[in-house]
Amino acid sequence: MDLVVTSMHKTHMTFKIYTRKGDDGKTALLGGDRVSKHHIRVESYGTVDELNSYLGLIRSGANDTGVIAAIGTVQDRLFTLGSYLASAPGSKMILPELYDEDVVFLENEIDRMTAGLPELRNFILPGATQQGAHAHVARCVCRRAERLVVYLSDNEEIDGMIVTYLNRLSDYLFTLARYLDKLGGGEEIAWVPRAK
Repeated sequence: MDLVVTSMHKTHMTFKIYTRKGDDGKTALLGGDRVSKHHIRVESYGTVDELNSYLGLIRSGANDTGVIAAIGTVQDRLFTLGSYLASAPGSKMILPELYDEDVVFLENEIDRMTAGLPELRNFILPGATQQGAHAHVARCVCRRAERLVVYLSDNEEIDGMIVTYLNRLSDYLFTLARYLDKLGGGEEIAWVPRAK
């Protein structure tokens, strides 16, 4: 989706959702470069966008104010991360940044939720509650985003904070899944390998 400002006034702007510029299978990066829609950079920020949407689904069904606030913060940071990934290499655009504190925030949330959870002794199968299962799906999307960004970083210079943030976010989402299962009254489903 390309957004084009069609008119601007002091009080509001109007946008056109369709531009027809992407009909040739290419899209514009921030900074103007046009690349194929299957370019690894587009795959990377597209997957981050997919993750953000999934977090919106979890947030919309959450009842815990701490979870709602934390997911809102994460969604904001994912927009920051996505804008960086959507920028053409060498772009001079001024973008918001990720900081060490953003990773620390995730770690603090992990510690907060873990304090109220039973000790982890087994691998967990998703499905104890619907909300928890959604968080597991988000975790998998996050891991895919991380893999794509790492692949992108093999070919282009990428801020290492992005990989660090996604890595910690997947840990947060795993813990969130367990926490939501507990809040929802679900009993964790331990994976027990079958006997030979």
